[in-house]
Amino acid sequence: MNLFNSALGKNITFVRPEYFIVRGFIGIPHIKYYYVFLFFVYIVSVLGNTAVMAVIYLDHNLRTPKYIAVFHLAFVDLFGSSALMPKVLDIFLFNHRYVPYNDCLTFLFFCYTCLSMQSFNLVALSYDRLIAIIHPLHYQVKVTHRFMLSLIASFWVFVVIVAVIADGLLTRLSFCKSVVINSYFCDHGKIYRLACNDYTPSDVFAHFLAALIIWCPLAFIVLSYSCIGYALSKVATARERYRAFKTCTAHLSLVAIYFLPILISFTMMDNIHPNVRIINMSLTSVFPPMLNPIIYVLQTREIKVSVKRLLRIRGKSKITTNK
Repeated sequence: MNLFNSALGKNITFVRPEYFIVRGFIGIPHIKYYYVFLFFVYIVSVLGNTAVMAVIYLDHNLRTPKYIAVFHLAFVDLFGSSALMPKVLDIFLFNHRYVPYNDCLTFLFFCYTCLSMQSFNLVALSYDRLIAIIHPLHYQVKVTHRFMLSLIASFWVFVVIVAVIADGLLTRLSFCKSVVINSYFCDHGKIYRLACNDYTPSDVFAHFLAALIIWCPLAFIVLSYSCIGYALSKVATARERYRAFKTCTAHLSLVAIYFLPILISFTMMDNIHPNVRIINMSLTSVFPPMLNPIIYVLQTREIKVSVKRLLRIRGKSKITTNK
């Protein structure tokens, strides 16, 4: 972060606190049971996403561009949940609410990086479905392993740069009044509003970040499915339309689970109680990573077939070993 200090100004003294205090919920008795519930959701998320990654890795038939994106979605869900939940549980279950300044910025960096990557993963899967349905004959040419890996890598570079800039702008702020963060983690918006000097650059960048991470991906996904809907309207029979659309149901479920709670928080941010906002955002952080593997196992035929095949092979190997 010293890079920002030297590049953006010299001989400037910033007041940086030794720590931030993460407040969490206000005035709710027995709230620790809620964090215990989040812990169990986190465990299910870890097991589910690990299982999906293992199935895709073990079954060579699933090593397609689409399932590279699905594997990466499971990885990001696992990584994001593990970046967020252990620290949140440590803060509130073990009452370690005093988070050192540098630790808080690091915590923020990993949380926002993973949250952003979840959004861009849905973009990658949306593009996959768009080409598969609109240009099925050119799918294997346009959506290759190399293309999907390059797309995911470019998304990583982009979100890391954005998160570094967000963190860097926070280091240009002075905190000479309150250090209490009214959230359940080191929330970017809540932190920069605590500053006692001009936080306009952070405020502008926060709105720019929301456009880049939420509105642009959502707009692309909506546009993709508009094109898919138009293409399916030209398909001859209803059965063929249903069969093509069925390949999109898992992805549409993930889009709804991810974007709807975030949109509610953003559109009603000034009108909802802080406790309601914390519940909404915390559930948004843990429920999609838990539900994503369940949705893909239940709604995707290839993964269901793969799981049955792997279980059959394992059963046969046990029988052979016993003999």
